[in-house]
Amino acid sequence: MLRTITNNFALLTVLGVACAWIFPPAFTWMTDGSIRVAGQPLLSLALGTIMLAMGLTLSFDDYRSLARLPRALVAGVGLQFAVMPLAGFAIARAIGLEPGLAVGLILVACCPGGTASNIVAFLARGNVALSVAMTMASTLAAVVLTPLLTGWLAGAYVEIDRANLLVNMVSIVLLPVAAGTLLNRLFPRAAARVSAGLPLVAIVLVIWIVGGIVGGAKAQIAAHAGVLLLATFLLHACGFALGHALARALGLGEVEARTISIEVGMQNSGLGSGLAKTPAFAAQFASVAQAALAPVPAAISAVWHVLIGSVLAGIWRRRGS
Repeated sequence: MLRTITNNFALLTVLGVACAWIFPPAFTWMTDGSIRVAGQPLLSLALGTIMLAMGLTLSFDDYRSLARLPRALVAGVGLQFAVMPLAGFAIARAIGLEPGLAVGLILVACCPGGTASNIVAFLARGNVALSVAMTMASTLAAVVLTPLLTGWLAGAYVEIDRANLLVNMVSIVLLPVAAGTLLNRLFPRAAARVSAGLPLVAIVLVIWIVGGIVGGAKAQIAAHAGVLLLATFLLHACGFALGHALARALGLGEVEARTISIEVGMQNSGLGSGLAKTPAFAAQFASVAQAALAPVPAAISAVWHVLIGSVLAGIWRRRGS
C-alpha cells in the first residue's frame, strides 16, 4: 500500500490541492498560525518533522561518503544552485512579476531538492543512490546558500534579512536533520522501524502544507492565476531541461543525467512556502498584499514539479536506460 501511495504522489498532490480549493478550512489550519505547540506554529513543526524524517534515514557513514564526492554529485549540486536561482530571477524579470510573486518564485528556486525527487528518480529508472545523496547534500548546503542566493537575487525587489533566513534554515532544516541522524545512531533498530512509514508521513505533511497555502491564498491565486501558472511552469521546465542537457554536456551518462534533471527540477516547495509564510519574512514587504503573495509560487510549484517529474519518469521508464 505504501508503494502505491508514493508512486501516486503527483495525483495525490493534485487531489489535495483541489480539495483545498473547494474547502480551504480543511487545510488552512496547518498554515495559518492559529495552532501552536510550545510556542511554535504548526507549519514550522511540520517542516521540522519532514526534515527529522529525512535525518532518521541517514547515518554518519552517509555524511562521510559525501567527502568522496563523485563527479556526478558535485555537478548535480552545483547545477541545483546555479540553474534554478538564475532561472527564477530571469523568469520573474522577463514576465514582470509583482514583487510578492517575484520574491516567492526566487525563494523557492533557491531552495534545495525535495525528497519527492527520490521517488520520481526511482520511477524513472535513474540512479536512486545519487538522487538521495544529492537531496542530502543540497539540503545541507541550502542552510547557507538559500539565504545568500535569496538575498542576492530577491534583493532586487525587497531588502531580504539574510540573517533571519539563516536562523530559520538552521532551526527548520539543519537541527532536525542532525537530530534524526543522531537518533538513528543511538537507536538504530527503533529508527529502522519508524523509517518504514516515514515516506507516508512526509507525503501527507507536504500535501497538507501545499493545500493550506493554496486554500489560504485562494483569492490571490485566482487574481494572478495566468501569470502564476506560467511562471512556475517555466521555472520547473527550465530546471528539468537544463539539468539534463548540462549534465550530458559535462560528459555524464544518461542515467546520471536523468537523475540530475529530476533533482534540479524538483524543489523543496514545502520549505519554500513555509519560509515565505514566517512573520519575519512577511514583514520585509512594504505592502501586506505583496507579503501574502510570497508563499503562493512555492505552493503552485509543488504541483507543477510532481506533474512534470511524473510525466518524465513515465517516458524514461518506458525507454529504459
